[in-house]
Amino acid sequence: MSLTRFAPSPTGYLHLGHVVNAIYVWGTARRAGARVLLRIEDHDRIRSRPEYERAILEDLDWLGFEADEGRSPVLRQSDRHAVYEQALSRLRRTHHVYACDCSRKEARLRHTQVSLQPHPLEARVEEGRYDGHCRDRGLAETPGRSLRVRIEPGVESFQDLCLGPVSQSPADQCGDLLLRDRHGHWTYQFAATADDAEQGVDLIIRGNDLLESTGRQLRLAHMLGRSGMPKFLHHPLLMAASGRKLSKSEGDASLRELRAAGVSPASVIGRAAVAGALAPDPRPVFARDVAGLF
Repeated sequence: MSLTRFAPSPTGYLHLGHVVNAIYVWGTARRAGARVLLRIEDHDRIRSRPEYERAILEDLDWLGFEADEGRSPVLRQSDRHAVYEQALSRLRRTHHVYACDCSRKEARLRHTQVSLQPHPLEARVEEGRYDGHCRDRGLAETPGRSLRVRIEPGVESFQDLCLGPVSQSPADQCGDLLLRDRHGHWTYQFAATADDAEQGVDLIIRGNDLLESTGRQLRLAHMLGRSGMPKFLHHPLLMAASGRKLSKSEGDASLRELRAAGVSPASVIGRAAVAGALAPDPRPVFARDVAGLF
Protein backbone atom coordinates (compact mmCIF):
# COMPACT_ATOMS: atom_id res chain seq x y z
CA MET A 1 0.00 0.00 0.00
CA SER A 2 1.30 3.44 -0.94
CA LEU A 3 2.44 5.80 1.83
CA THR A 4 2.41 9.58 1.87
CA ARG A 5 3.14 11.99 4.70
CA PHE A 6 2.04 15.19 6.40
CA ALA A 7 5.24 16.76 7.70
CA PRO A 8 4.85 20.08 9.54
CA SER A 9 7.68 21.91 11.26
CA PRO A 10 7.04 22.96 14.89
CA THR A 11 8.34 26.49 14.38
CA GLY A 12 4.95 28.17 14.73
CA TYR A 13 1.21 27.49 14.78
CA LEU A 14 -0.61 25.91 11.86
CA HIS A 15 -2.56 28.29 9.60
CA LEU A 16 -5.05 27.93 6.76
CA GLY A 17 -2.30 27.15 4.27
CA HIS A 18 -1.42 24.02 6.24
CA VAL A 19 -5.08 22.97 6.05
CA VAL A 20 -4.91 23.24 2.25
CA ASN A 21 -1.93 20.89 2.31
CA ALA A 22 -3.72 18.52 4.71
CA ILE A 23 -6.71 18.40 2.36
CA TYR A 24 -4.45 17.47 -0.54
CA VAL A 25 -2.55 14.89 1.54
CA TRP A 26 -5.52 13.14 3.15
CA GLY A 27 -7.84 13.61 0.18
CA THR A 28 -5.38 12.21 -2.36
CA ALA A 29 -4.35 9.40 -0.02
CA ARG A 30 -7.89 8.29 0.75
CA ARG A 31 -8.82 8.54 -2.90
CA ALA A 32 -5.84 6.38 -3.88
CA GLY A 33 -6.11 3.93 -0.99
CA ALA A 34 -2.81 5.16 0.48
CA ARG A 35 -1.82 5.58 4.11
CA VAL A 36 -0.76 8.85 5.77
CA LEU A 37 2.30 9.15 8.00
CA LEU A 38 2.64 12.12 10.37
CA ARG A 39 6.24 13.32 10.70
CA ILE A 40 7.30 16.24 12.87
CA GLU A 41 10.15 17.88 10.97
CA ASP A 42 12.02 19.51 13.84
CA HIS A 43 15.46 19.42 12.21
CA ASP A 44 15.69 23.16 12.91
CA ARG A 45 16.58 22.84 16.57
CA ILE A 46 16.95 26.61 16.99
CA ARG A 47 13.38 27.55 16.02
CA SER A 48 11.49 24.35 16.92
CA ARG A 49 9.45 24.52 20.14
CA PRO A 50 7.62 21.80 22.14
CA GLU A 51 4.57 24.06 22.50
CA TYR A 52 4.26 24.31 18.71
CA GLU A 53 4.44 20.53 18.37
CA ARG A 54 1.68 20.13 20.95
CA ALA A 55 -0.40 22.71 19.10
CA ILE A 56 0.07 20.88 15.79
CA LEU A 57 -1.18 17.62 17.28
CA GLU A 58 -4.12 19.37 18.97
CA ASP A 59 -5.08 21.17 15.76
CA LEU A 60 -5.00 17.96 13.71
CA ASP A 61 -7.20 16.25 16.31
CA TRP A 62 -9.57 19.22 16.29
CA LEU A 63 -9.80 19.21 12.50
CA GLY A 64 -10.29 15.44 12.40
CA PHE A 65 -7.27 14.51 10.28
CA GLU A 66 -6.13 11.12 11.60
CA ALA A 67 -2.70 9.82 10.65
CA ASP A 68 -2.26 6.09 10.03
CA GLU A 69 1.35 6.13 11.24
CA GLY A 70 3.65 8.37 13.25
CA ARG A 71 1.30 9.38 16.03
CA SER A 72 1.80 6.77 18.72
CA PRO A 73 4.62 7.31 19.39
CA VAL A 74 5.07 10.68 17.70
CA LEU A 75 7.63 10.47 14.91
CA ARG A 76 10.18 13.30 15.21
CA GLN A 77 13.29 14.01 13.18
CA SER A 78 15.08 15.01 16.38
CA ASP A 79 14.86 11.36 17.50
CA ARG A 80 16.39 10.02 14.28
CA HIS A 81 20.03 11.05 14.59
CA ALA A 82 21.20 7.44 14.13
CA VAL A 83 19.27 7.15 10.85
CA TYR A 84 20.95 10.26 9.48
CA GLU A 85 24.39 9.10 10.60
CA GLN A 86 23.84 5.82 8.74
CA ALA A 87 22.75 7.69 5.63
CA LEU A 88 25.81 9.93 5.90
CA SER A 89 28.04 6.85 6.14
CA ARG A 90 26.52 5.49 2.93
CA LEU A 91 27.22 8.79 1.17
CA ARG A 92 30.83 8.81 2.38
CA ARG A 93 31.49 5.40 0.83
CA THR A 94 30.53 6.46 -2.69
CA HIS A 95 30.57 10.26 -2.88
CA HIS A 96 32.70 13.23 -1.89
CA VAL A 97 31.52 14.48 1.51
CA TYR A 98 33.60 17.35 2.87
CA ALA A 99 33.80 19.90 5.68
CA CYS A 100 33.04 23.52 4.88
CA ASP A 101 33.79 26.64 6.92
CA CYS A 102 32.01 29.14 4.64
CA SER A 103 29.54 31.35 6.42
CA ARG A 104 26.32 32.25 4.68
CA LYS A 105 27.61 35.79 4.23
CA GLU A 106 30.82 34.57 2.60
CA ALA A 107 28.93 32.20 0.32
CA ARG A 108 26.53 34.97 -0.70
CA LEU A 109 29.43 37.28 -1.54
CA ARG A 110 30.99 34.67 -3.83
CA HIS A 111 27.93 33.07 -5.34
CA THR A 112 26.88 33.59 -8.91
CA GLN A 113 23.21 33.89 -9.78
CA VAL A 114 22.00 30.96 -11.85
CA SER A 115 18.65 30.70 -13.57
CA LEU A 116 16.65 27.54 -13.05
CA GLN A 117 14.53 26.38 -15.99
CA PRO A 118 11.35 25.43 -14.17
CA HIS A 119 8.04 24.08 -15.32
CA PRO A 120 6.37 26.58 -17.71
CA LEU A 121 3.70 27.32 -15.10
CA GLU A 122 6.31 28.45 -12.59
CA ALA A 123 8.03 31.83 -12.46
CA ARG A 124 11.70 31.96 -13.40
CA VAL A 125 13.77 31.50 -10.25
CA GLU A 126 17.24 32.79 -9.37
CA GLU A 127 18.96 31.18 -6.45
CA GLY A 128 22.37 31.31 -4.81
CA ARG A 129 24.56 28.39 -5.89
CA TYR A 130 27.35 27.14 -3.63
CA ASP A 131 30.56 27.32 -5.66
CA GLY A 132 32.43 24.41 -4.07
CA HIS A 133 34.97 26.70 -2.40
CA CYS A 134 35.84 24.16 0.32
CA ARG A 135 35.49 21.05 -1.84
CA ASP A 136 39.23 20.35 -2.19
CA ARG A 137 40.58 22.11 0.89
CA GLY A 138 40.69 18.96 3.01
CA LEU A 139 39.33 20.64 6.12
CA ALA A 140 38.96 18.57 9.27
CA GLU A 141 35.39 17.90 10.42
CA THR A 142 35.50 19.94 13.59
CA PRO A 143 32.71 21.66 15.56
CA GLY A 144 31.63 24.87 13.88
CA ARG A 145 32.08 23.51 10.37
CA SER A 146 29.29 22.27 8.15
CA LEU A 147 29.20 19.19 5.92
CA ARG A 148 28.49 19.18 2.19
CA VAL A 149 28.36 16.56 -0.55
CA ARG A 150 29.52 17.13 -4.11
CA ILE A 151 26.70 17.18 -6.66
CA GLU A 152 27.74 16.11 -10.14
CA PRO A 153 26.24 17.69 -13.29
CA GLY A 154 23.13 16.08 -14.74
CA VAL A 155 19.39 16.45 -15.08
CA GLU A 156 16.69 14.98 -12.84
CA SER A 157 13.32 14.57 -14.58
CA PHE A 158 10.00 13.57 -13.04
CA GLN A 159 6.31 13.60 -13.84
CA ASP A 160 4.53 15.81 -11.37
CA LEU A 161 0.96 14.63 -10.75
CA CYS A 162 -0.27 18.22 -10.84
CA LEU A 163 2.19 20.15 -13.02
CA GLY A 164 3.21 17.50 -15.54
CA PRO A 165 6.80 16.90 -16.73
CA VAL A 166 9.55 18.79 -14.87
CA SER A 167 13.34 18.73 -15.36
CA GLN A 168 15.90 20.27 -13.01
CA SER A 169 19.69 20.38 -12.80
CA PRO A 170 20.69 20.29 -9.11
CA ALA A 171 24.38 21.06 -9.74
CA ASP A 172 23.44 24.26 -11.58
CA GLN A 173 20.53 25.05 -9.28
CA CYS A 174 22.20 24.83 -5.88
CA GLY A 175 25.70 23.40 -6.21
CA ASP A 176 27.08 21.07 -3.54
CA LEU A 177 24.36 20.22 -1.03
CA LEU A 178 24.55 21.13 2.63
CA LEU A 179 23.96 18.03 4.76
CA ARG A 180 24.64 19.34 8.25
CA ASP A 181 25.03 22.97 9.28
CA ARG A 182 27.75 24.53 11.41
CA HIS A 183 25.58 24.09 14.52
CA GLY A 184 25.46 20.32 13.97
CA HIS A 185 21.85 20.31 12.76
CA TRP A 186 20.82 18.11 9.86
CA THR A 187 19.40 20.08 6.95
CA TYR A 188 15.88 19.82 5.58
CA GLN A 189 17.02 18.45 2.22
CA PHE A 190 19.09 15.65 3.76
CA ALA A 191 16.79 14.70 6.64
CA ALA A 192 13.61 14.66 4.54
CA THR A 193 15.24 12.60 1.78
CA ALA A 194 16.70 10.09 4.24
CA ASP A 195 13.38 9.86 6.09
CA ASP A 196 11.32 9.31 2.94
CA ALA A 197 13.66 6.52 1.83
CA GLU A 198 13.89 4.80 5.22
CA GLN A 199 10.17 5.10 5.97
CA GLY A 200 9.04 3.99 2.52
CA VAL A 201 7.23 7.21 1.59
CA ASP A 202 6.48 6.81 -2.11
CA LEU A 203 4.01 9.67 -2.66
CA ILE A 204 5.10 13.18 -1.69
CA ILE A 205 2.36 15.83 -1.68
CA ARG A 206 3.39 19.39 -0.90
CA GLY A 207 3.05 23.02 -1.96
CA ASN A 208 4.69 24.22 -5.14
CA ASP A 209 7.02 26.46 -3.11
CA LEU A 210 9.05 23.26 -2.63
CA LEU A 211 9.14 22.37 -6.32
CA GLU A 212 12.76 23.56 -6.55
CA SER A 213 13.77 21.02 -3.88
CA THR A 214 12.56 18.03 -5.86
CA GLY A 215 15.45 17.63 -8.28
CA ARG A 216 18.07 17.81 -5.55
CA GLN A 217 16.11 15.39 -3.34
CA LEU A 218 15.80 12.93 -6.21
CA ARG A 219 19.54 13.21 -6.85
CA LEU A 220 20.27 12.68 -3.17
CA ALA A 221 17.92 9.69 -3.07
CA HIS A 222 19.84 8.11 -5.96
CA MET A 223 23.12 8.83 -4.19
CA LEU A 224 21.79 7.15 -1.03
CA GLY A 225 20.95 4.06 -3.07
CA ARG A 226 17.16 4.29 -3.01
CA SER A 227 15.81 1.93 -5.66
CA GLY A 228 12.25 3.11 -6.30
CA MET A 229 11.78 6.86 -6.58
CA PRO A 230 8.66 8.47 -5.04
CA LYS A 231 5.95 10.20 -7.03
CA PHE A 232 5.39 13.91 -6.49
CA LEU A 233 2.38 16.21 -6.43
CA HIS A 234 3.01 19.94 -5.96
CA HIS A 235 -0.20 21.85 -5.33
CA PRO A 236 -0.92 25.60 -5.46
CA LEU A 237 -0.28 27.65 -2.33
CA LEU A 238 -2.76 29.66 -0.36
CA MET A 239 -1.59 33.26 -0.69
CA ALA A 240 -2.04 36.27 1.56
CA ALA A 241 -3.73 39.40 0.21
CA SER A 242 -0.30 40.95 -0.39
CA GLY A 243 0.57 38.14 -2.80
CA ARG A 244 3.04 36.29 -0.54
CA LYS A 245 2.40 32.79 0.74
CA LEU A 246 0.94 32.45 4.22
CA SER A 247 3.61 32.16 6.88
CA LYS A 248 3.80 31.38 10.57
CA SER A 249 6.70 33.78 10.93
CA GLU A 250 4.70 36.60 9.32
CA GLY A 251 1.97 36.25 11.94
CA ASP A 252 -0.82 35.11 9.64
CA ALA A 253 -3.98 33.96 11.41
CA SER A 254 -3.45 30.59 13.05
CA LEU A 255 -5.93 27.77 13.50
CA ARG A 256 -5.85 28.47 17.22
CA GLU A 257 -7.14 31.97 16.58
CA LEU A 258 -9.90 30.62 14.35
CA ARG A 259 -10.83 28.12 17.06
CA ALA A 260 -10.92 30.87 19.66
CA ALA A 261 -13.20 32.87 17.39
CA GLY A 262 -15.70 29.99 17.38
CA VAL A 263 -15.14 28.78 13.80
CA SER A 264 -15.95 25.06 13.47
CA PRO A 265 -13.46 22.52 12.09
CA ALA A 266 -15.70 21.77 9.10
CA SER A 267 -15.96 25.48 8.33
CA VAL A 268 -12.18 25.86 8.44
CA ILE A 269 -11.72 22.93 6.05
CA GLY A 270 -14.44 24.35 3.82
CA ARG A 271 -12.71 27.72 3.69
CA ALA A 272 -9.39 26.06 2.90
CA ALA A 273 -10.98 23.98 0.14
CA VAL A 274 -12.22 27.15 -1.57
CA ALA A 275 -8.87 28.88 -1.09
CA GLY A 276 -7.14 25.85 -2.59
CA ALA A 277 -9.47 25.89 -5.62
CA LEU A 278 -10.97 22.55 -4.60
CA ALA A 279 -14.54 23.73 -3.95
CA PRO A 280 -16.75 26.42 -5.53
CA ASP A 281 -18.18 27.74 -2.27
CA PRO A 282 -17.20 27.67 1.42
CA ARG A 283 -19.64 25.01 2.56
CA PRO A 284 -18.54 23.02 5.64
CA VAL A 285 -16.44 19.95 4.84
CA PHE A 286 -15.55 17.29 7.40
CA ALA A 287 -12.05 15.77 7.37
CA ARG A 288 -13.51 12.33 6.70
CA ASP A 289 -15.04 13.62 3.46
CA VAL A 290 -12.08 15.43 1.84
CA ALA A 291 -11.51 12.58 -0.66
CA GLY A 292 -14.76 13.72 -2.30
CA LEU A 293 -13.09 16.99 -3.28
CA PHE A 294 -10.83 15.16 -5.74
